[in-house]
Amino acid sequence: MAQPAAPRAMESRTGRVKQRYGPSGERLVAGVVALSEDKYYVMLVQSNSGRSWVLPKGGWETDEATAQEAACREAWEEAGIVVTVQYDLGTIVEKRGATIKSEYHFFQATVDRLENEWPEMNKRTRNWMSFKQAEAVLQERPELLEALNRSTMHR
Repeated sequence: MAQPAAPRAMESRTGRVKQRYGPSGERLVAGVVALSEDKYYVMLVQSNSGRSWVLPKGGWETDEATAQEAACREAWEEAGIVVTVQYDLGTIVEKRGATIKSEYHFFQATVDRLENEWPEMNKRTRNWMSFKQAEAVLQERPELLEALNRSTMHR
């Protein structure tokens, strides 16, 4: 179990200069299914466009040793949460037709702290949701719904 890290800088990373890619050119992405301590709620954030809800996730960068490290950074940048990773939920492939677009590395985590200020607080709203609420808003994102379904969140 990884211990929660102290909040990082108040500036989120941008661009894809340090982005990791897989052998077929697929983007490597890391994210968390961030649960409340009782596992009845999951933290979701608004997408960049603000039109949908997503799990905190983003590019695994070349200066990060592990996908878990990247996932915890993304949780902080996008949702302002400090988490402890509990489980590796495995990889999930996102396809566009027959082509693999992205390979997601998801981790189940417990939210240890919600910060009042975080790097993307002016771009994203965060919200606790029940399983049914999260399941409903993630219907258009099967890769994120799969991560939610792999978690041990209470249904």
